Parts: sequence; structure tokens; C-alpha cells
Amino acid sequence: MPYFIGLMSGTSVDGVDAVLCDIQDNSIKLIESLCLPIAEPLQNKIHAIASSQYQHDPIEMMGHLDVEIGDLLAQAVAALLEKTSIAPSEITAIGSHGQTIRHIPNHVQAFTLQIGDPNIIAAKTGIDVVADFRRRDMALGGQGAPLVPAFHHSIFKDAASNRVIVNLGGIANITLLTNNSDVIGYDTGPANTLMDQWIKLHKNQSFDPNGDWAKSGQLDGHLLEAMLGDPYFTQAAPKSTGREYFNLGWLNQFDLDSTEAADVQRTLLELTAQTLSDSIDNHLDSGEIYLCGGGVHNEYLAERIQTLIPSFTVQSTYQLGVDPDWVEAMAFAWLAERTINRKAGNLAAVTGASQDTILGAIYPT
Repeated sequence: MPYFIGLMSGTSVDGVDAVLCDIQDNSIKLIESLCLPIAEPLQNKIHAIASSQYQHDPIEMMGHLDVEIGDLLAQAVAALLEKTSIAPSEITAIGSHGQTIRHIPNHVQAFTLQIGDPNIIAAKTGIDVVADFRRRDMALGGQGAPLVPAFHHSIFKDAASNRVIVNLGGIANITLLTNNSDVIGYDTGPANTLMDQWIKLHKNQSFDPNGDWAKSGQLDGHLLEAMLGDPYFTQAAPKSTGREYFNLGWLNQFDLDSTEAADVQRTLLELTAQTLSDSIDNHLDSGEIYLCGGGVHNEYLAERIQTLIPSFTVQSTYQLGVDPDWVEAMAFAWLAERTINRKAGNLAAVTGASQDTILGAIYPT
């Protein structure tokens, strides 16, 4: 069987998602999965270099982190295979996204940078690795993101219905799958990243379970209006963003001195729900929304999305037979299969690239 592994560490930087998939005949089956936590000291180093707050030589620091994350990704593969009876020699390839430390798509010299040395992954696992998925799309004038809409289209499209796949990672992105138009997909703005950073600052928690802290606060309408005034939210697609834009520095530009911390959290949750629902409402009148990513566990966020866009049903990708926690990692296993077999992995209509193209670089063993 053609087995592929997908590795994903997103903007939340809480762990490495690793999945083992059987991919054949345009179908994908999840065989095994795990999340390898990222230790807090490493999280802090990643956040520091990603936000330009590292006080020492940033190039040397990036080099050390490239190796350290490469080691961690190789450990995730080993731990994943230990849960199965499948040998490394049976794996066709690993698709490794790496850890994004900078994504600057709207510049004359646009670039994106992911670290986690694929040479180390290949050397330590004995498995071919496909990595560096985003830069070929950018070389063709695209945003390099989001890439998962191509995967969503492959496995979730339904000829009888309008479906919206919503990935709630650090950043929220949507994929609109309709019968009468090209796939539409883009980053709508923050999902978990601002809420996670705010609760870490005030309660030393890595996330807000079920959105309980946000639910305890009061919505600040004036603050929400000010946040919604950010030009990103009215920028036309294709567009993509990241933590280098939506971070505590972005949040601190607003007058928060007279606002209770819980009220800020409540307003940040509403910002995510509002920008998502507005984006969907701009394209479709009704349909089915399926949530995936870590934010799927924020019950209050799902409740607010449903309230703001009542003509849609809001469920998780469980209802489509795919565990919402592993969708993005599965996408990079799928992208690895596309690259190995010389098939395009992006959707130019989504990213703005001049053409669909084969993505990534192969690191053979």
C-alpha cells in the first residue's frame, strides 16, 4: 500500500501533528496519528525569532532552531511508527510543512520561511522527505497560502451541496466548494492566535478551553469596531496572513487600559466569528460549514459562528468522516503524494499564482 506521513506545526506552536495515511486512487485513509508536544522553552524561542524579538544573532538562532525542529519532526515520525506495525521502508515519503517563522506575501520581494531541516528528517528516519511546499507557488506570483484548499476540494467536494471548510488554527482560513465556480480559499484573519496569546499573558494558559473565559466576559462593541477597521479584513482575495501580523503588538495598538481582560478575550472571539461569517456571507447565501483544526474544540466560538450565519449548518469534519484534529497534517501527506507523482499541489485560483504547479523539494534517502 502507498503509505505517506504528514507533519504539521502551525502558528499556535503547541505541538507537531503527525499522521500516517494510505493514499491511492484519489482517496486517503487515516491509519494512525499523534501530536508530539513542543516544550515551552522551544515554543518561546520560535515565538521570539518569528516576532523579531530575539536579542542575539538571529541568523545563528535560526540555524540552531532549524536543527532542533528537524530533530523534533524526526522524533514525531519515530513515535508515530511505533504505534503501528509498519516499517520505515514501507513509507513512500514524508510531507513536512516545517515551522513558519515568517510569511511576507505582499512585498515586491515576497517570501515565506519554514524551518525544520528536512535533511535531518530524512537522515534520521530513512524515509524520503518532501518539504518547502510554499515557495514554488510564490515564485509564480502566488501567496504561497493557503495550500489546504486543494486538499479540501479533493476529499470534501460534493456536487449536491455548497460546502465551506473552515480551518481554525492560529489563523482562520476558508475553502468554498460550490458547483458553479472555481474553488475560493483564503485566510480570513485570526482564529486562535490572538486569544491564545491573550490568555497566556493574563492567565498563563496556552488556550481557552471551550471558550469559557471568553464567554465569561462582555463584548466591547467599540473595541470590536476598531479591530474590524483593520484593512486586512476588506482586502480582496487572494490573501494570506500570519502571527507576524496578528499578534500582541497588533492588539496593543487599541486602547485596552479601561477594558477588563476577560472582555478583551470575549471581543477577540467575536472578531474571529465575525470576520469568518462575513467572509462566507460575501460568497454564499446558505450551505454547510464544516470546522476543523484546534479551534473546533472552542464550543463557544462554534456557537457564535452559527448565530452570526444562521442560514448555514455548522458542524465539524467528523460529519464527513475525517477527524478535524488531523485534517491539515493529512493535507501535507496528500501534498507529498502529489509531488512524488509529479502532480500539481496548489490551486492558482486560490493563491493567485500564474498556474497550478508541482510543489516542494524532495530529499531522498
